[in-house]
Amino acid sequence: MSDLFSISGKVALVTGGSRGIGLMIASGFVEAGARVYISSRKADVCDAVAAELATRGECISIPADLSTEAECHRLATAVAEREDRLDILVNNAGATWGAPLETFDDAAWDKVLAINVKGVFHLTKFLLPQLEAAGTAEAPARVINIGSIDAIQVPLLETYSYSASKAAVHQLTRHLAKRLAPSITVNAIAPGPFESKMMAATLESFGEQIAASAPLKRIGRPDDMAGTAIFLASRAGSYLTGAVIPVDGGIATVG
Repeated sequence: MSDLFSISGKVALVTGGSRGIGLMIASGFVEAGARVYISSRKADVCDAVAAELATRGECISIPADLSTEAECHRLATAVAEREDRLDILVNNAGATWGAPLETFDDAAWDKVLAINVKGVFHLTKFLLPQLEAAGTAEAPARVINIGSIDAIQVPLLETYSYSASKAAVHQLTRHLAKRLAPSITVNAIAPGPFESKMMAATLESFGEQIAASAPLKRIGRPDDMAGTAIFLASRAGSYLTGAVIPVDGGIATVG
């Protein structure tokens, strides 16, 4: 039982790994002994974050803009050139958009759906050979998609394309879980409020009220996110697939 939650020696890719939820997960994986690749759109930021994480373990930067199929293919190829297997894929890269209903236009949908939904699908598709090389029925490879509690409950803000995209991620998770079993599990984490650039405006305006409304009376901490991801990536989580796990202090489920 001593290695039940171990991911030491595993190879992981975390997209959107230079900040926010992705950085929380990448940092947790590095400190847990995995070799972690992080990707994000801004090369200089991605490189700097990887260099900092590498002082605590193994972390390599491969910048990419995952809003296009071509860039998803390029990232998958870059990983395949370095690794013959991929134990853990965390599809975290994402975007949001907020605007009044009357002005919510095509751009607000195209940008968000391209990265939040299509990016998840294409990158997983292109990395299947590496995931299949790592996984068996007894010890599956893991895909962890980052959804949102905004796909479970109605959001506070007018982020129509974001909440719809994350609902799509939850259903895509279930669909891929059925298709890729038994050698690859596919699960989703649905974060609630965590300190991140994407959540900054919401927390600045409503942070105290959100914390007060949560059954656990606080917003999320980095260890809350890292712990859930490590559970799903470890032997402890090997019998879960197709699950959507809210990590939100109870807001969406018992709040």
